[in-house]
Amino acid sequence: MYSRSLLALFLGAVLAGCATQQSKSLYYWGNYQPSVHAYFRAQSSPDELIVQLEEGAQKAAAEGEALPPGYSAHLGLLYGKAGRHEEMGKAFEAEKTRFPESAMFMDRLLAKFR
Repeated sequence: MYSRSLLALFLGAVLAGCATQQSKSLYYWGNYQPSVHAYFRAQSSPDELIVQLEEGAQKAAAEGEALPPGYSAHLGLLYGKAGRHEEMGKAFEAEKTRFPESAMFMDRLLAKFR
């Protein structure tokens, strides 16, 4: 009887220790996935996606959160598609600054569009 109580107490402690709390994400994603999904399903225009990604970037900055890898690069490609080449260059440079491992790819994209 005593051993069953200890076993139950032990199992309860183990199961309580296995319960996980939702941890904070390393990056701020905001509405990135639904926005991009709508864009690729032709439910929004490039300009609409640009506005949504810009808003997400502003919100991340206001909350002190980091943007995920590729966020600024994707925004830069959308700027390029819209003919906003100066902003495209700034977005690619921002991607290089945040993620130095992307520098070679960003430089190639910059060279292609210049």
